[in-house]
Amino acid sequence: MRITLNSFRGGSVLRGAGLAVLLAITCTVGAPAPALAAAGGFHLEEATIAQIQTAILSKQLTTEQLVKLYLARIKAYNGTCVKQPDGILGTIETIPHAGQINALSTLNLRPATRKAMGFDDRKARSMTDAQDNNPNMPDALEIAAEQDKQFAKTGKLVGPLQGVVMAFKDQYDTFDMRSTSGADAFYANDRPPQDATFIKRLRAAGAIILAKANLAEYADGVPRSSFGGSFCNPYDTERSPNVSSAGSGSSVAANFVTCAIAEETGSSVRGPAEANNSVGLAPTQELISRKGMIQPGINTRVGPICRNVEDVARILDVYAGYDPEDPLTVFSIGRMPAQPYPSYAHETSLKGLRIGVVREYMDKQLFTKADEESIDLVDHAVGDLKKLGATIVDPGAGGALFSSCLRKYEPALDNKLFTKKNPELFPVDKDGKPTTDHVAKLVDMAMDPSLVPDSVNLRNLGQVQAEGEGKYEIDLYLRQRGDANIKSNTDLVNKANYFNDPKFASQKTARETADKPMQLNMADRMLRRFAVQQMILQCMQEQNLDALAYPTSNLPPAKIGAPTTPPVNGRSNVWSFLGQQGFPAITVPAGFTTQVYDWVRDPSVPPPPPPPEGTYTGGGLREGTRMTGPTKARLPVGIDFVGRPFAEPTLFRIASAYASATKHRMAPPDFGPVAGEP
Repeated sequence: MRITLNSFRGGSVLRGAGLAVLLAITCTVGAPAPALAAAGGFHLEEATIAQIQTAILSKQLTTEQLVKLYLARIKAYNGTCVKQPDGILGTIETIPHAGQINALSTLNLRPATRKAMGFDDRKARSMTDAQDNNPNMPDALEIAAEQDKQFAKTGKLVGPLQGVVMAFKDQYDTFDMRSTSGADAFYANDRPPQDATFIKRLRAAGAIILAKANLAEYADGVPRSSFGGSFCNPYDTERSPNVSSAGSGSSVAANFVTCAIAEETGSSVRGPAEANNSVGLAPTQELISRKGMIQPGINTRVGPICRNVEDVARILDVYAGYDPEDPLTVFSIGRMPAQPYPSYAHETSLKGLRIGVVREYMDKQLFTKADEESIDLVDHAVGDLKKLGATIVDPGAGGALFSSCLRKYEPALDNKLFTKKNPELFPVDKDGKPTTDHVAKLVDMAMDPSLVPDSVNLRNLGQVQAEGEGKYEIDLYLRQRGDANIKSNTDLVNKANYFNDPKFASQKTARETADKPMQLNMADRMLRRFAVQQMILQCMQEQNLDALAYPTSNLPPAKIGAPTTPPVNGRSNVWSFLGQQGFPAITVPAGFTTQVYDWVRDPSVPPPPPPPEGTYTGGGLREGTRMTGPTKARLPVGIDFVGRPFAEPTLFRIASAYASATKHRMAPPDFGPVAGEP
């Protein structure tokens, strides 16, 4: 029996001893990366899927050689990037130009192979299966070798993603590697029983899973995890690669893998992609199955990060679509594109497309000096879009694309959420019962929008919490996983090691907080989602807009361990609100800063007031801070393009035209080719 691409649970593989001897010869510590017999111009750094597959088809490169080339880079650059005098769970200090980024926490290698290549036990596929000799769990090199055998027989790629070497955020289940969402929890078996649905689809297409990516533990906003440790940005190792999918973004930027998969609840596809000068898509919520995800939710999205738009489209093309095990994906039926997603990723002209500029997110008068350079770069990008032929709908500096439209529709669509937000107009008694006719007031506002408060705008619509959602989803996941020791969120609180550093919010406290709800109440959350979708779709239709554009973030990546940036006029870090309501969003590199401003702790400054209910705070601490700077710094800035639900083809058209015309993607200069790398 041979390994098939639809099921890696059976089949013959290259067995331990012989493979270990081979690797000891060709891939030991300090040895150069495997030489290519005839490189023919192929370069690993910044290689696209098309370039890799061309090299394989022309026999310049084997899939096994490709995996070894990536492993050589991982060996060179994936080490600890901070000082940790008290160990991985203690306090940390940053290191300038560390030359390491700690992006990948687990490698898909057998023990003998891993040791021969010089990777320590912490990178093992499992902490609970030291032998790791199940023949039905081939590692990355064994799978690559088997693909090469099949190619030698047929002369054809085994699938559309052969040669695509990938890392996955450790929030996703892989049956052959530990899956704990970055936690150092005491699972009886740290491997889940099966792959996440989308991972099965990627494997079936020929993708090779090389690693699990480091992440903010449990996808929180804290830039480290108890198991994987602290991670760093390859463009400045004293700064965050943006959480929570940090390792997914930085592993792509540093050319450890071809592409990676991230997860976005708030901003963690686009945030890490932007901070790592890459392309990241947070797709329509209902397009991708969440089955096999630790802590799924109503706004968690499975998104690819690659170095170019076409590769993102290739990944999406393989795993998008209905999954009976995730009923939310039923909305995708009948809404898939007429052509494969990659066919939309070769645009050179934007003639005929209308793009609205969300000035609500770009008004310098509302924010700080720290926001200004990113806003200027995206302003320049808007000019580039116009040069490409797009019709730009821009309210101008200080204007608002949607405010007048929202004033017409928000009161009735948001109804009880709107009245609760405006108690001076909709008074209630001590029990929360109306003391005036709220319905009559809403009718008055519908007839005369001038009665709606001036405060209505896109920035302050606000997220709404879903009570008990997090606890329900993680307890259900753990029950389905069936581990003998970790059966609930309560077990995760009590049966795990946690890092302890006063500069970072406690993850144990976060788990304890998640354990408190006693009911599941999604009503307000679903009301807000429906209301915003209808409002934004109506506002886009009134202006005949195909897409929206704005900065992915106004703020460059923060220093590791720095205090949380204070929110200002609805701006926290990455602009995330529309994506959280189900709109697809893609970020594309838009240039680099020349200087930045940073926040430092200052006990003499009062801490900010609690954020509005439902505001995502990124797991930060409430403390007094002040801004310092400017400091010279060359850090990536991205532009977001947002479309209607299921309008990924339109986003690929815009993003590909803009990216090919501007070419802002640049590899991090401190992480160049290693010895022997083509």
